[in-house]
Amino acid sequence: MQLIDTHTHIYSEEFAGDLAEVFGRAEEVGVEAFVFPAIDHETNEAQFALTRQRKNCYSLIGLHPTSVNDNPHWREELAEVERLLGACNGGKSNAPVGSAERPVERFYGVGEVGLDFYWSGDFKEEQTECFRRQVELAIEYDIPLVIHTRSAWDEMLAILEEYKGRARGILHAFGESVEVFERIERLGGFVVGIGGVVTYKKSPLLESVPHIPLSMMVVETDSPYLSPVPFRGKRNEPKNLVYICEQIARLKGCTAEEVAEVTTHNARTIFGI
Repeated sequence: MQLIDTHTHIYSEEFAGDLAEVFGRAEEVGVEAFVFPAIDHETNEAQFALTRQRKNCYSLIGLHPTSVNDNPHWREELAEVERLLGACNGGKSNAPVGSAERPVERFYGVGEVGLDFYWSGDFKEEQTECFRRQVELAIEYDIPLVIHTRSAWDEMLAILEEYKGRARGILHAFGESVEVFERIERLGGFVVGIGGVVTYKKSPLLESVPHIPLSMMVVETDSPYLSPVPFRGKRNEPKNLVYICEQIARLKGCTAEEVAEVTTHNARTIFGI
């Protein structure tokens, strides 16, 4: 199988002690590319450094919605996202790759961005402002969005409906009903990211995945989070994409190889890799 982990945080400190082994285990099962979503300024340099080290790693740029909460400097961080996009994707810098001005060759999407009202409902206005601007940046630079949504699906989809036909990308960590998927489908331009939650006994995905075409899926681990069964509760890593593909195949009545083939094609098309 050839696989792409479309959402992994293996640049984080949870992997500091065995990162080479993590890559090795992933490549043994066919994971050939790794997409790194950004969080905020605290994790950016680790992410960018790993992207520079390995040709099969691809960085996104963005400000995570929970990094807006209780952050008086979120607008400055958002301005930095915009500056970095201009430097790396807009041809506005002649600085060498690896410099502070141009930390990577280019960014392959705007993410991980979105709305998250699970932890607090006190920052809805700020999160919404931040998200809207990042949607506009993705449209401006013609790159995909990778969107995080938690306890905010109605609000999220209402915003995306305003940008219908212009915005595109991935609804990360999808774990919702058929009805929510159908609303996404009507948007056009978006697919859903399916991860370890598809293996959980009480997951809504057990009912919705049979109705989701493979052409509208990519697979992801969200490492180190959301490990699939049989590793639930343990650190997740990209090699576990195999278990996700196998479960999707059971629910779709096809082979894991078919799931891998179609979702890998989808990922390459979305990110241009």
